[in-house]
Amino acid sequence: MMNAVSEKLLRDFRLRSTPTRQEILDLFLNSNYALSYGDIEKEISESDRVTVYRTLKTFLDKGLIHKVLDDEGSLKYALCNDACDTSGHHHDHVHFKCMKCGQTNCINVDIPEVKLPKGYVAQEKNLLIQGICDSCAR
Repeated sequence: MMNAVSEKLLRDFRLRSTPTRQEILDLFLNSNYALSYGDIEKEISESDRVTVYRTLKTFLDKGLIHKVLDDEGSLKYALCNDACDTSGHHHDHVHFKCMKCGQTNCINVDIPEVKLPKGYVAQEKNLLIQGICDSCAR
């Protein structure tokens, strides 16, 4: 069954709707935390590794998802906000990794401005805060 929200998102980002794209996008829409490649691969029905990798790369390039780095250096992905598109990712927010459940979430808090030394040019900003999430703290 096609999800109307993911169908609209694929159309809005000028992406052809395929069963794999639909299924991966539905995973992001139904998850409130960042997903690793392994998380995605485990959850989707029959699809080869290359197709999953290409789908994630396409979503990244189009501004539909963004990279989330965690404390172990592993790469995860989360849905972008409305400001992102093919020209780039236009959001600098904090990521929070819970030390209890291990989930990494996007937190709607801006990354503080950092004054770099002369000659340095920032291309990306990543800020990871670790602690206990609100669900685990209850």
